[in-house]
Amino acid sequence: MKRLMRPSIVMGVLLMAGFLWAKEESTCIECHKKVTPGIVQQFLDGKMGQSDEVDCSTCHGDKHQKMDDANLAEIPTPETCADCHEEKVEQFKAGKHAYAWIAMKAMPMVTHQPIQITGEKGFKGCSGCHKIGLKSEEEIKAGKFHYGTGSCDACHTRHKFSVEEARDPRACQTCHMGFDHPQWEMWSTSKHGTIWQIEGNTGRAPTCQTCHMPDGNHAVMTAWGFLGLRVPEDDPEWWADRVMILKALGVLDDQGKPTARFEAVKAAKVARLTKEEWQAERDKMIQICSQCHSGSYVKEQLESADAILRDADSLMAEAIRIVKALYDDGILKKPEGWSFAPDLLQFYEAPTSIEQDLYMMFLKYRMRTFQGAFHINPDYMHWYGWAMMKESLRKIKDEAERLRAEHGK
Repeated sequence: MKRLMRPSIVMGVLLMAGFLWAKEESTCIECHKKVTPGIVQQFLDGKMGQSDEVDCSTCHGDKHQKMDDANLAEIPTPETCADCHEEKVEQFKAGKHAYAWIAMKAMPMVTHQPIQITGEKGFKGCSGCHKIGLKSEEEIKAGKFHYGTGSCDACHTRHKFSVEEARDPRACQTCHMGFDHPQWEMWSTSKHGTIWQIEGNTGRAPTCQTCHMPDGNHAVMTAWGFLGLRVPEDDPEWWADRVMILKALGVLDDQGKPTARFEAVKAAKVARLTKEEWQAERDKMIQICSQCHSGSYVKEQLESADAILRDADSLMAEAIRIVKALYDDGILKKPEGWSFAPDLLQFYEAPTSIEQDLYMMFLKYRMRTFQGAFHINPDYMHWYGWAMMKESLRKIKDEAERLRAEHGK
């Protein structure tokens, strides 16, 4: 008895052969079946490809007609998607993902990196994820982003643009993992993530989208923001620690006044700059968590994570003060071209081993401490975060003592 072909395989054969009438008259599809058959298959597998009202030219224009004029094909931007998905694009523009590109460009360390890492050529490093952010009109007109202007396709990947894919928490893991923001590892090994992996998408366990995209809202905002900072703090000790951190970030100068970087932080929405802004996002999270937990439990858990962040900031500020004193006493010399020292936003371009430890303490271990707390992952919060902050602080103290002894200070 012959084995019957699966329906999906039959569909694929028919599509590639051009037998389905809905797309048969499309010049784009007829040609690209020969040139890029995989792309055609992806498009036709998706809802847009199955619609009589959408063709390749809907997004790419109709100027590209021949093999040798592919450069005339328009590259979609969020504005292209807004023609049909206006509300979702407006939500996206109001959220932090839209600011990912300018947030990366605001980091002073990017000026020292190969263009493949932080530029528009290849998207191999930071830019590979940060390209989800909006680009300036000037950058787009200059033709710098031939494959990186879409934004929406970071989650609804080309050319199927699947809603189901973007709703799956695994769609988030490419960017939200690893060194400074291992949210995927934290969530997937938490009880929430474990239940999801065991049961599947039953609705019992919250996913990334449940908490950060309620009702499909594409803004994707959090109370604390990427840096885990808000201005101001009512707790005077915490505020003093925060000021120390903000100075080391170059957001405040030595007198505590806002710098040009403050405007960059504001523009990129990586911190919360008013109490009202922070509270609005916190209230949203309380409402989301309260769908499964009691209000008192939710409040207790969130406030406990806040307290972890406060204690982590205390350790961080202590380390910064130690390194800053080395600069004040002339033991460390400010590198040429630096406006601030120490400068946490120089990341791994830090010029001394003690500042390498300081940057690791901030960008890796502090992040894991407070993010692990909010993602309900005790091991990440403690051993991957808090414990490593303690170890880094000890190294910084020992190295500071050595440098002072070396310089007789």
